[in-house]
Amino acid sequence: MNTVLEAPLKLSANAVAEVKRLMSEPGFEAGQYLRIGVKGGGCSGLSYILGFDKKEEDDSVYDMEGIPVLMKNAHGIYLHGMEVDYQDGLNARGFVFKNPNASSTCGCGTSFAV
Repeated sequence: MNTVLEAPLKLSANAVAEVKRLMSEPGFEAGQYLRIGVKGGGCSGLSYILGFDKKEEDDSVYDMEGIPVLMKNAHGIYLHGMEVDYQDGLNARGFVFKNPNASSTCGCGTSFAV
């Protein structure tokens, strides 16, 4: 297991609270990690990955506020310095990605270009 002390990205206090709430729901499969990453696609070229998953051999593992987080090493260049927030307002609800590396983003907020 490759454990790194400092993650290349941050979770806001709201995101931490929401992830912990989801992990405490009945039926949550113990032993899963929060996966954060990117994949090709979306209207701007790349899309964010955020979800619960099992650890794979090429994953780095981070402890973020007591939440076990997985990320592929290759994704660090796209996510370094990013903050994942959670908003629960009238105009926006859900996880929001604030990425200083994105040269452009689309209206949906989950797709970006570098």
